[in-house]
Amino acid sequence: MPAGCLFAWVWNDNQDRRDNTQRERQGVEYLAALAPLVSGLAEAESSALQGVAAPPGSLTTAVTNVSAVDARLGAELGTRERWTALRDKIGKFKTVKGDAEAIYQAHVEVSDLALALYTAVQNESGLLRDPDNDVSHLQHALALDLPNTVVQVSRMGDLALLVAAADPARKALLSPQFGASVEFVNAAVDNLTDNLQAAVDNTNSKTLSGNLVTTLDQFRRGVEALTRGANPGGAPNPATMATAQAQLQSSLSGLSGVVARETTNLLDDRLDAADLRNAGILTAGGALLLLTLVASVFQLTGRRGRRAGTPAPIGTDTARGAGRSAPEQGYSYLNQAPAYGDAPTQRERSGVLR
Repeated sequence: MPAGCLFAWVWNDNQDRRDNTQRERQGVEYLAALAPLVSGLAEAESSALQGVAAPPGSLTTAVTNVSAVDARLGAELGTRERWTALRDKIGKFKTVKGDAEAIYQAHVEVSDLALALYTAVQNESGLLRDPDNDVSHLQHALALDLPNTVVQVSRMGDLALLVAAADPARKALLSPQFGASVEFVNAAVDNLTDNLQAAVDNTNSKTLSGNLVTTLDQFRRGVEALTRGANPGGAPNPATMATAQAQLQSSLSGLSGVVARETTNLLDDRLDAADLRNAGILTAGGALLLLTLVASVFQLTGRRGRRAGTPAPIGTDTARGAGRSAPEQGYSYLNQAPAYGDAPTQRERSGVLR
């Protein structure tokens, strides 16, 4: 029973770890689908400020993909309600009326809902509490650093254009927001770089470092180009910003894809290790059961052997015969030296004593 209890405890503990890892893997899949959505929202914001009411095709495709992922994983990850609200907000982009600032604020609200969805997936999937350093840093980059950087870079560029076109009174109100966006972008890029570097320093993956270097450099160059186009403290360059934003969207897709793929690979390795441990636990449990059965068989066999060798109880024919022979023969022969081969056996002594 103690061995059985130990087996059950080890099995349940390993199964819990496997289930948690599988849930984290689902979270990574959901986050990977959200990356194109954030990119599409940034593009929609910029195009709306330029007078294009219809959302871009990239956003429509991203919404379709996220809906498909949420249909499979939303109930388990608890994202169904949040995604439904976000999708409804995106569907109302065409109906947004007002000046450029009103349009900008409407897109800011939707972007904030998208970031909140990232956080919900991170929490509900358990990625936020992952025990391994490499996975922990990668999920932080995927769920926080990357989407926040993209959103803030987009807002920085759009605010630069709004500040440039505003009258002095509005410019005084918008300039602090623009300055805060620039600072936030720089901090987000630094955090992203630090987390990815920490993941490389604390991993056994042979592909993580090489795959991240190129895509991270491209992403950083896109951010730097967009910052130069925004020209904090001076007049923005719309052409430079448009080119930089296209480069940034491409590098974002590549970087988020690499981070999601590497995180998935690490989680898959953990799942394989859990499956291997389950196989080992089952093998040990089977061996324990077999040994228990063999021991039980030997114990029963030993009991039967001892019963077969037990002297017959008094009152049987053998006992009565032995009891009659003692008076007839007397006990004097016990004091005589036995002849060779005539030594009384233990059974004979037992019968005489009776």
